[in-house]
Amino acid sequence: MFEWMAWTTPVAVFFVCIALMLIGMTVWELKSPTTMRKGFLPMETTRGDRLFVGLLSAAYVNLAFVGVSGRLTEWLSLEAEPSIWFSFVASMALLAWIMRKG
Repeated sequence: MFEWMAWTTPVAVFFVCIALMLIGMTVWELKSPTTMRKGFLPMETTRGDRLFVGLLSAAYVNLAFVGVSGRLTEWLSLEAEPSIWFSFVASMALLAWIMRKG
């Protein structure tokens, strides 16, 4: 069913992390309902809003890395393409920052 998709370890870890975040956010919301707050985002947001914006941002970071990694190999004269783990760590750091300060 999923033969068309490139299921590598980083991709699987990324989707498992998203599933765990959604489960964790659901439990957190049931235990402690959220309130609106204003951070650096240009609107008042709830935890769920910040998670959504953070997940979109994380996806864009990963897509940008995949798009640029071939060029990075040429520009930096690397023997192989950079590991996707770099973009995974960067995207999760961005997500954490948006959740905390957004």
